[in-house]
Amino acid sequence: MTGPVTLVTGASSGLGELFARACAARGDRVALVARRQNELKKLAKELGGDTIVLGEDLSDYDAAEAVMAEIEDRDCFVQTLINNAGFGLRGPFEDIALGDQVDMVQVNITALLDLTHRAVPWMKANGGGYILNVASTAAFQAGPMMATYYATKAFVLSLTEALHEELAPHNIHVTALCPGATKTEFAHQAGMAETTLFKRFAGDPESVVAAGLNGLAKNKAVVIPGFVNKAMVQGTRLTPRSVNREIVKLLQG
Repeated sequence: MTGPVTLVTGASSGLGELFARACAARGDRVALVARRQNELKKLAKELGGDTIVLGEDLSDYDAAEAVMAEIEDRDCFVQTLINNAGFGLRGPFEDIALGDQVDMVQVNITALLDLTHRAVPWMKANGGGYILNVASTAAFQAGPMMATYYATKAFVLSLTEALHEELAPHNIHVTALCPGATKTEFAHQAGMAETTLFKRFAGDPESVVAAGLNGLAKNKAVVIPGFVNKAMVQGTRLTPRSVNREIVKLLQG
């Protein structure tokens, strides 16, 4: 395989679209993954003719395999992997359909794990690479009213920190990007647009993307964009977990 690509999941909108634009602007050949293939085709047309469009739903158990097979069929390999795809749902645990929560685990955890596991051998064989996993400040505490979402992001953070150490000798950068509330369509999809968290603290998506790519280039294990988010995460380390849980309940209200 001779052609390096930057693979961006969840690329049809929000942070994923911005990651794709930023990577294409610096000269990467970009492979776009998302369910909404029409949106990907529009973006690909803007980014250039060599952009790869992969219309896959990562909640399908075999989607990651299909993505990597298509990359390989094009005689390419993933040099940079941006695991951005993910979603959350807000509400009492028992009121959120089990199937929706299983899909959340599939997209936020299993697809990320699968893509990473398949990409690492390619990176090792080609002298190194870059893996950016989009976690969240949610990874640092439990999340009443969004229990499963917070738990998935805790997994992403833990996995990423471990791989940061494990893959460093192979010249593979691994970074967890942990943004707080951000002005993307995520808030509306998750039913959070009217919460205190998003009304008062939502940040700028462009700065999140810039911070993530900068941190990945420097091989930082964890990147938390923005002073307020850094302060909130630091606060979780200084206060009892019982207090943190109460704070999250208030912010989700």
